[in-house]
Amino acid sequence: MVDLYPEYDDSVLVLNPLGRIDGTNAKAFEEALLGRIDAGDTQILMNFEGINYISSAGLRVLLMAAKRTSQSAGQLALCAVQDHIQEVFKFSGFSEIIPIHEDRPGALNTFI
Repeated sequence: MVDLYPEYDDSVLVLNPLGRIDGTNAKAFEEALLGRIDAGDTQILMNFEGINYISSAGLRVLLMAAKRTSQSAGQLALCAVQDHIQEVFKFSGFSEIIPIHEDRPGALNTFI
């Protein structure tokens, strides 16, 4: 299971997952993240500082979340993504779909 360690910064939900997002916990990650969106949290910043691995199953969940927040006039963004994970986002094209910011303060400034 992936604990998201949620907190709010004004109207932005900041999620701080730790560890790995892979096939063993992607379903729980999906339920937790999409559950937040379904409950009305559509301005979401995912602080990836504590994530050291993400599989294609985890990428799929992020894509679903980005689409769902966009459909609700919201935004999903990432920050503090480790270099090796940022490469995965770059090569998979996800960096064109989901905004990735260097740090939390900079990312929070992009939310309306």
